[in-house]
Formats: sequence, C-alpha cells, structure tokens
Amino acid sequence: MASGSDRNPIIIGGLPSQVPDFDPEETQEWLDSLDAAVDERGRERARYLMLRLIERAREKRVAVPEMRSTDYVNTIPTRAEPFFPGNEEIERRILNATRWNAAVMVSRAQRPGIGVGGHIATFASSASLYDVGFNHFFRGKDEGDGGDQVFFQGHASPGIYARAYMLDRLSEQNLDAFRQEKSKAPYGLSSYPHPRLMPDFWEFPTVSMGLGPIGAIYQARMNRYMHARGIADTSKSHVWAFLGDGEMDEPESLGQLTIAAREGLDNLTFVVNCNLQRLDGPVRGNGKVIQELESVFRGAGWNVIKLIWDRTWDPLLAQDRDGTLVNKMNTTPDGQFQTYATESGAYIRDHFFGDDQRLRAMVEGMTDDQILHLGRGGHDHRKIYAAFKAAVEHTGQPTVILAKTVKGWTLGPNFEGRNATHQMKKLTVDDLKRFRDRLHLPLADKELESGAPPYYHPGRDSEEIQYMHDRRKGLGGYVPTRVVRAQPLPLPDDKTYASVKKGSGQQSIATTMAFVRLLKDLMRDKEIGKRFVLIAPDEYRTFGMDSFFPSAKIYNPLGQQYESVDRELLLAYKESPTGQMLHDGISEAGCTASLIAAGSAYATHGEPLIPVYVFYSMFGFQRTGDQFWQMADQLARGFVLGATAGRTTLTGEGLQHADGHSQLLASTNPGCVAYDPAFGFEIAHIVKDGLRRMYGPDSEDVFYYLTVYNEPIQHPAEPENVDVEGILKGVHRFSEGTSGSIPAQILASGVAVPWAVEAQRILAEEWNVRADVWSATSWNELRREAVEVERHNLLHPEEEQRVPYVTRKFSGAQGPFVAVSDWMRSVPDQIARWVPGPYQSLGADGFGFADTRGAARRFFHIDAQSVVLAVLTELAKQGKVDRSALKQAIDRYQLLDVASADPGAAGGDA
Repeated sequence: MASGSDRNPIIIGGLPSQVPDFDPEETQEWLDSLDAAVDERGRERARYLMLRLIERAREKRVAVPEMRSTDYVNTIPTRAEPFFPGNEEIERRILNATRWNAAVMVSRAQRPGIGVGGHIATFASSASLYDVGFNHFFRGKDEGDGGDQVFFQGHASPGIYARAYMLDRLSEQNLDAFRQEKSKAPYGLSSYPHPRLMPDFWEFPTVSMGLGPIGAIYQARMNRYMHARGIADTSKSHVWAFLGDGEMDEPESLGQLTIAAREGLDNLTFVVNCNLQRLDGPVRGNGKVIQELESVFRGAGWNVIKLIWDRTWDPLLAQDRDGTLVNKMNTTPDGQFQTYATESGAYIRDHFFGDDQRLRAMVEGMTDDQILHLGRGGHDHRKIYAAFKAAVEHTGQPTVILAKTVKGWTLGPNFEGRNATHQMKKLTVDDLKRFRDRLHLPLADKELESGAPPYYHPGRDSEEIQYMHDRRKGLGGYVPTRVVRAQPLPLPDDKTYASVKKGSGQQSIATTMAFVRLLKDLMRDKEIGKRFVLIAPDEYRTFGMDSFFPSAKIYNPLGQQYESVDRELLLAYKESPTGQMLHDGISEAGCTASLIAAGSAYATHGEPLIPVYVFYSMFGFQRTGDQFWQMADQLARGFVLGATAGRTTLTGEGLQHADGHSQLLASTNPGCVAYDPAFGFEIAHIVKDGLRRMYGPDSEDVFYYLTVYNEPIQHPAEPENVDVEGILKGVHRFSEGTSGSIPAQILASGVAVPWAVEAQRILAEEWNVRADVWSATSWNELRREAVEVERHNLLHPEEEQRVPYVTRKFSGAQGPFVAVSDWMRSVPDQIARWVPGPYQSLGADGFGFADTRGAARRFFHIDAQSVVLAVLTELAKQGKVDRSALKQAIDRYQLLDVASADPGAAGGDA
C-alpha cells in the first residue's frame, strides 16, 4: 500500500494535483515553514497563516481550491471595514421611529372590528439592513434610468410603509388603512408588495416564497441582456433581493444560483436575513443555516459575505489567540443561539462562556447586562455598510450577504426570538411601554394607555426627516417607486400579417408553425423587431424555431468560444453576446422568470420588450402557475405559447406530456387573455390585437396565452367576410351548414375544429342534419365577458339588462349545441349557462396516455364520429331524430372499439 506522501488525489477543487514536482527542495522549504509555525505558534496560528496565503493567492489570481465553509465569524475583519459615511446617531433615531410606526400600524390593524392582522417580527429583524440600504445604496429613478431594483422581503412590508410615512409619501390615513384596500379606498395599503394593487409604489411581488430570489437573478440577467443589445443603459442598476433564511428551503430560491455565477452577474446581491426562525420554529435547530448556505452559495460560484457579530464582539475576538471562542461559535447550534436570544446575561455567561475557563476569563470583567447585549451583525449599521459596500464593489461574481439577526428584535421579551413571534400581531400596553423605552421615543404613558397607540413622527423640519430626504435626493429618488415612462410602440401594418392569412395551401402545417412564420415576419419589422425576446426551455428545435439560430442568435455574454458541431449547416447553433434568443436550458421556472423580467421592462427601465415564451403546454400553467400569477401581479406583458397542446395531439409522449387542462388553469388568472386558435388567420388577428392591447396607445396590463398544436393540418385562407370581432371575443362561425334539413350547432376549438368539420360532413351525408361549425377561439374570454355582464346586471337592476356576447352570438342559431375540444369538458362547460339552447360537451377527461391520435380520440370519444353521436343524441332528446339512430351510429362507427379508429396523421412537426 502506498504511503500518504506517495498518493495523490485526482482532482482537488477542480485543480489538477497529479503533476511532477520540479523543485523538491523549494517544496520542502515551504513544508518545513508550515511545520515550524505549527510547532512554535500552534495549529490556530498556522491555520491563520494558511488562510492569509489563500487570500493573497486569490488576490494575485493564483487558482486555489475553494473553501466551502469558513469560521462562524464575520467575513470582513474589523481592520478591513471602510469608513462609515453616515451620521449613525441620526440614523438610529430614524430607524427607531420607523420600527415604532411599523409595529403600531400592524397593532392598530388588529383592533376590534378590523382584525386584518399583519406581521411585525420579520421587519424588526431586518430593519437595520433596509435602513443602511435606503440611506446609502438603493438608487432611485430620478436620473431617468431604472435605478436599482429592490426585491423586498414580503413580510417586511410594514417597515417599508412606515419609512414612506416618515417621508410624507404615505399619510397616517394610509397606515390606518393597512390591509383594508377596498373599505378604506383610496387610502388602502396592500398586505405585501403587490404592484397590481399599488402600481405607483411596489415594483416586484415577493411574498410567494422563493419567487423573489429567482426573479432577482433573472432581473439582473435581463439588465445585462438589455444593455448588451443596446436597448437600455443598465450599467448603473444593481439588483437587491432581501430574503429569509427559511425561504431558502424553497426550490426556486436556490435552484438557479449557477446561472448568476456562470454569467458573472456582479450586479446582483442577495441579502439573506438569517434570524434563524421559520414561521413555526428554528430553521435549523440542530445545525447552522448560515454555514449551510455559505457552502451552497460558494459551491455555486457566488461571493459570500458573512455578517454574524456586531462590534461588541470585536474586543473578545481580538483576545481569542487560541481560537477557543471561535470554536464555541462554530459548534453552537442555531437552536441554542435562539435560546440565548431569549435568556438573561447570567444564563449566557453560564451556558455559553461557562464551560471553558478561557471563555470565562474573557468576560469576567463584563456585567451580565453587557453580555446580554453582545449582538448580532445584522443590527449593526457599520458592519452592514461594510458588507453592502464590499458587495457592490465586488466584480465577476454575484454576492450573497448572510446577515444574522434576531426575529422580533427590539419588540421586547414577549416577541424577541420566540417560536410564535411570526404570528404575533398585537402589542399590549406593557409591550408598548417597553418598546418605547427601548427606542427612546418621547411618548407619554397616557398616550399608550387609552385607545390605539399613536404613530410617531419627529416633524417635517426635524433633523431626522431632513437627513432622510437628503439621502434619497443624493441617491436619485425614493424607493420603492414604480414609474412607467415607456411610450407606445409603432405597430406593424396589415402587410406583416398577410402571409399567415393566406393559409398553407396544399401544405399541412401545425398551428405552432403558423405562429412561428408570423413571428419571423414580426421580427423583420424595423420598428419593433428588435424588441422581441424569444424564450424557450431547451425546446427551440421541437417547436421549429431553430431557424432563428443563425439570424437572431442565442444570448450568451461570453459569446461562442467553441466551434459548433453543426457550424456548416444552414441552421447552425449560434451564441452571441448580443443574441436575441434566451435559451435558459431545461428550466421552466427560469424561463418564466425571464418572461416576467422582459415583460415588465417597460416599467422597470422605460423600454418595452415583447417576450415570446414557447413551451410544452403541459409544463406551463401546471408547473409554473405561481409565477404566472406573479407575472400578473407585476403587470408584465407578453406572449405565452403553450405548444404541443391538447391531451391527444402529442402522440407517444404519454401521461405527463398530455395537456388537457392548461386552458382551465389559465382561466383562473385575471391578467391572462387565453386563446385556443385553430388556424393561422385566427392567430394573426389575435397577435395583432395582443400587440395593440399591450403595446399600443391605451396599453393594458395583461398577457396573452395561446395554445398551439403539433398536428399538421391544411390551413384555409382567411374568409372574405371574416368575423374579426368574433375571433377576438371568443367565437365565430367558421363553416355554415349547407346540406340536411335538421339544424344543429357544433362548437370546437383548436385542433378539434377539423373534427367538427368532418362531423358536419357525416351528419349532412348520412343523417340529414345541417350543422354549423363554430370556432371557439376563447372559451375563457366568452365566460369572462358573460360574468362581467351578470355582475353589472346584478348591481344595476334599474337599467336595461345587458346580454352576454355568447348569448347574442347564438341568438339566431337553432340548437342543440355540441361543444368539443382536446381539453377536459370543464373548459367548454364554462359557457354552458349562457348558450341559448340545449348544450352538450365532449372532452378528454382523465389521464393522457401514449397511442395514435385516432385511438386516443376514440377512447375519449371526441373524434368526428363521436361528435356525430353527440349531436344525434341531443336531437333525439328533442324528438327530431329517432332514438334507434343512436345505436345505429355506435355500431356503424364502432365507437366502442378503440382499435377501429383511423389512427390519423402520424407524428407531426412543431
């Protein structure tokens, strides 16, 4: 067996180590020096020297393995802290007033008869972090650019409101209307950051845990993308994300760290408020969450700054020559630190310092009160400033600051560090008095003993308020502020849509390809072509979009530093620092975050982008539905394409790819305008109207969702008398019945329209039924309009009652009505109550499976022959067809035998 000196590991930290030693004597000198340091000064001194050497090696750009975890102390030593440029005494008074108003606002919202609650402990722990940011770092928008983008921790919103109140951005009336948005309108304040509800104040919705971190990463990347493509100068913008340590357990919080490191997003800083508590208890009671997060972020390639102890620990750490104190810090679990936060100085002396004579000696000259106030770094303005300054000055990597705090800090012993503090909303009179005393506020006891506790404002002309205004003026304006400076876009004329409206002639194409053809023409437009942002999760080829590779190119800030394997092909894969396409890999969550960042650029940076996000429809609203809700909240705009839609259209893929319900999920999102078009000419009108509604003179805060299919069909040319209003409102008559004497109506959407047309032919030729075929381009929009009509009628009984569009549209049509689609029946059933006649729906209810299209449609009974049966069944109920015809149809078309169905078109392009 080889000795230890003879054995070499293959790779250490990604660096080759199995290399020959060309100067053994020099090597031995270095080893002897290390041995001497250990023998003469001890292991701790030798360890320190090694760490300094590693630090110096990095400064000299000598590659060394990364340390995944460091001691449980501040990353920035006291000697390296920069000068603090602020007036700490004034900032302390400002912060104390803000703390008070935030807590009082929530407490007043919990008064009898209101009881809407709120959260105060999160802001109490992170207040100093925000205050340093507001006073020294967060850039506003007054200079005409986008300023900084700050993702505020959702549960800390009361503190942000309290600071806005101090600056006269909000009134006392606003604060008293917290969480009473309708009953106290127009003064109401939303519970959390919601741009949809407060569009002049909040920019980014964050309270759905995990969406803030991923949103911040892709916002920072979008800033770089826009700058690289010359759309906006975002060089001064910095993205800040304030997060909770418990929140970091969400998959979206950590799932996309590597893209930030890979693209060198040094315009991004995460500030993780490590108060060591979740909503119900410790984040890592038996572990150390800061150490765990440090390892994760370092491993992902981030710059990590730990901010653990405040300045009161500096003298003790300076005495720690043998590392006893640091070792105690390293080995004490978070759960015990939380206990220390709730106990007395005497308890801390006995339990933290008491088990080692060297530790006891360190604090023997300190009182119990001094020991009690040995604090955490996230509450120390100077330490925070040093960490923030180091973060914004660091280059080449994103930075995470892991700031240790106490949840409920300054709120008193009933709140600080308690497991239940997140749910505590009400301050008793005794709590208020202790809180006031802790903050040194000039409020008399009688003001706290009767009625609701008062807000505190030092006065508009006070030193504190002038300081706040001066700091914000120097940083470019107030934060948070949402400003829409974007101008309407010049929209393409009708010529751009002409080729798609011509149909496909003898060629069969899928609706996905029809959309892609239209997109090519739109991207050629001189006015808006460059504003399209193409987004896909590693599926561009699946959707027939590889034709964009050579021209639009794939965005990569490093360009393409290799020879592409397909470089000699016409559709070669091409990356570029100015590429237009975002290829986010197999990450629907990442793509949706890109979509949101691009779709809100009109407000963030005053430059509208037109994102087009194309994905497997099954993995859109089902997989990232929370982000689509976030998109609506952020008032983002753009086009979302659910490609390979339908439960039976994507043959061979099976259950997890068979989407029969995303249109239903989309219907739950008020900001989503959803369509299920059948033909290219319908897509042309929908896209044209979408561009008008989202980017025209009277722009709306909506986004468009189109479901498109991979089944090739022949697309007809646009009819001469095309019903554009019907296409946009949700239904138009595509094919009027010309044969047969018994009237009926067939409604179909998307890929089902050709089945309806085939059913129309069979009914006329074999059953004497004259059926009209209607293309239902949007079941959702028909229902939305009808619901709004009913709401109006309910509240205005004295006025002439309105009639829903769907009812008016079918007023002259003779039923029965049969609806069919490749969706579950709940989708077409949305309009059932407003259809003026007997209504029956067919749908693909249940799990999908792999088979031929024909077999799958026969199984779900949504194919043309099943539509025929459904129409005959409804006619039989009316006595217009003998019931014996039903059994005849079942036997004639072998509807009980799945294998008898025509398999239909095999495969299919995008």
